Amino acid sequence: MGPAPVRTGATGRSLSGQRAVVLERLQHSGEPLTVTGLAAELGLHPNTVREHLDALVERGLVVRGRQATGRRGRPAWTYAAAADLVEPDTRVRDYACLATALAAHIALRSADPTGDALAAGRDWGRGLAAAHPFERPPSATAVRRRVVALLDELGFAPQDDARCTTAALRRCPLLDVASRYPEVVCQVHLGIVRGAMEAYGGQPERTALIPFAEVGACRLHLLTAA
Repeated sequence: MGPAPVRTGATGRSLSGQRAVVLERLQHSGEPLTVTGLAAELGLHPNTVREHLDALVERGLVVRGRQATGRRGRPAWTYAAAADLVEPDTRVRDYACLATALAAHIALRSADPTGDALAAGRDWGRGLAAAHPFERPPSATAVRRRVVALLDELGFAPQDDARCTTAALRRCPLLDVASRYPEVVCQVHLGIVRGAMEAYGGQPERTALIPFAEVGACRLHLLTAA
């Protein structure tokens, strides 16, 4: 049940959250890196980095080899991005990095994780809408379509109906984190929708998000019953 991770590009391979950050660092490195080196650069625990690398190797996104040291003992594993990969979409990557940190912070430190996540997402949505304004007063349907377009830019791959009253969110930029903190991540996403809807002059309180609602998607309602 639920959506798939975001795509990294034309290869059709997919990942989300911190794995995108790990992969991007390998893509920009001029040489293979070790677990210890990656962990130090990214500020992550080595075990966390190792887990992400193992998953990336299994998917064919990363190649593993042995470090040539010329010294006795078993050399450390090194990791490099597969040569045929395309660059991740930077908008999706940046969103995933920021939202991952926000979700973890709220989940661990907030006395009201659900309420704080919704409020943070709402502020975020207002900011996104301000950066993508309408040129003329929009219709209610146009407002809903613009909100869905913002979600598309963030990597959700939404599929809406004819009047854009509901949309299936086929992908999730934070799928790994949403599995751990669904009450936080999903509320951030609903808050983004409501904040953008409010900024565009729509009806934010008539929106609802049902996480992992169906096979291959979360379900976003943009025009619930009043």
